Amino acid sequence: MFEAYFGKYLEDQGIITNEQYQEVVVASQNSKVKLGLLAVAEGFMTEEEADEINDAQHRLDKRFGDIAISRGYLTDSQVEYLLKKQGDSYLLFVQAMVERNILSLDEIQEYVKEYKKAKKLSDLDVDAIKSGDVDKIIPVLLRECSISPVIKDYIALSARNIGRFINRQFRIDKVEVVDAVSAPYVAAQVLDGDYKIFTGFFGEGEAMKLIAEAYAMEEFEAIDLDVVDAVCEFLNCNNGLFATKLSNEYVDVDMMPPILKDTPTTIKDDSNIVRVSIYIIDQHIDLVICRESRWIME
Repeated sequence: MFEAYFGKYLEDQGIITNEQYQEVVVASQNSKVKLGLLAVAEGFMTEEEADEINDAQHRLDKRFGDIAISRGYLTDSQVEYLLKKQGDSYLLFVQAMVERNILSLDEIQEYVKEYKKAKKLSDLDVDAIKSGDVDKIIPVLLRECSISPVIKDYIALSARNIGRFINRQFRIDKVEVVDAVSAPYVAAQVLDGDYKIFTGFFGEGEAMKLIAEAYAMEEFEAIDLDVVDAVCEFLNCNNGLFATKLSNEYVDVDMMPPILKDTPTTIKDDSNIVRVSIYIIDQHIDLVICRESRWIME
């Protein structure tokens, strides 16, 4: 997930273009991190040493790790550790930028330092985001938000399911408490029982279509109620998992029928709407949550 935040930062600063960002995202989705890049990123080897091993591979029919071990650059345990990290999404993002000569590894490391300073993140915060573990990431993102633990749990579960069912290239841009949220399309559902919670996705048609196609695993020719219905199916799945979690904590809730809107709709509540601004690739969608309140939709 860190690559989504860092990539957006690079784009906002004019360091890379949106086209470069999209190219890197696509390139990093179906590859593995090269062992040399991993070894340098982890501080096990210098770039010069990694280049030496890469050159040797052109002459020797041996793997990178075997050559590095034979020359004393890496140990067996270090190679084993690096092999386990070859699917690291952030390092795949870095590798794609380096291979396309968009940025060098040194430049990326310097920009990461600038990003941390700009966002007031500690090394531990960055490590948490790089881990891809939502349970570690959400406390960092919600550190300054005054919202209930139940809502925080719902946001965390929703983030896990967006990464699992929709697309791992997403980021939570902002979490805030507001009076109203409006959008041309709405897919919503109310949970009722021991808790009463409104949940919904509010967004433009293209964002809804992205979620619908990813979850339904089919293409939609038009943006209509069929698209909204598919988003509701994802929301229903998400809420079913949340209801099960609550049930395990002896909290009973029932899921009400879905709410589908394909005309401009506004939800209002006096300072009680939690709006989670989410970007999936480059499409913006709001996850809207209200708990134990008197919301009005119009």
